[in-house]
Order: sequence, then structure tokens, then C-alpha cells
Amino acid sequence: MSRTTIEVATTYDVDASTLWEELRHIDRHVSWMMDAQSITFRSTNVEGLGTQFVCRTRIGPFVTDDVLTITEWEPLATMGVDHRGLVSGSGHFVLSSLNDHQVRLVWREQLVFPWWMGGPVGAWVAGRVLAVVWRGNLRRLGQRVTTVTP
Repeated sequence: MSRTTIEVATTYDVDASTLWEELRHIDRHVSWMMDAQSITFRSTNVEGLGTQFVCRTRIGPFVTDDVLTITEWEPLATMGVDHRGLVSGSGHFVLSSLNDHQVRLVWREQLVFPWWMGGPVGAWVAGRVLAVVWRGNLRRLGQRVTTVTP
């Protein structure tokens, strides 16, 4: 098993409540996460601590059904997840208000890759690919939460 840490971040020209309002709707993540194909809830709750769901994830030829559980839920600040699947690990979205009209979002995941995915080299390559995909995801999230004014 090989571990890697991936972190991407961006700043949005919205307040934290606007960003959180989109982020907290887990079922909407498929709208801006290119790698998330579908989300099916296993728990009766669809947000908050303990929420559990299956996310069908596709990166190139790799498709997996990951089971995710919300492990941290602090509105306007943090959403943490534990996930189990082809690749397992934990991750966090952390929001930090810079002022009344800007919020920084950091997406950080620590992932464990199975040995048959190439060991440390495979984990390193996968980490670079996921970082590119997730930067695109953050751009698409930004398009959902910001409005263009003339």
C-alpha cells in the first residue's frame, strides 16, 4: 500500500455562506465533480455528520464505487469524509473567510493506493492526475456559486 496527499485550493468571490450552501448538498457534487458519476445515499440523512453514500467514481479507465461517510461537519467551515473503495483514505473541505466577499476553499485528501496500482510511483502519478482533475472541479464549483455581473 502506498500513500499520497493531494491538496488543491482556490479563492472564490463569494461569502462563506454562499459557498457552503452549494457544498453542503452532497447530491449536487456530481454537477461539478468531473470524476463523480453518481451518488446514492445509504443513510436516511443526506447531509451532516454520519451521512453515508456511495459515489461511483471514474478517472479514465478506472471506475470504482467508493463508500463515503461524513466524519466532520461544521457549517461554513469544514466537511470531512472517510472513504473506502479501490482507493481509500480521508479528506476535508476547509473554508476560510478572507473578508465579507471572499472565501478560500482547500480540498485535501490523504489516499492509500493498493500495491497493484504501481506502489509509490503509481500513487505519485495518480496524485498528480487527481490534482489536475480536482482543480477543474473547483473551477466548476466556482461557476456554480459566482454570478457574472455586466
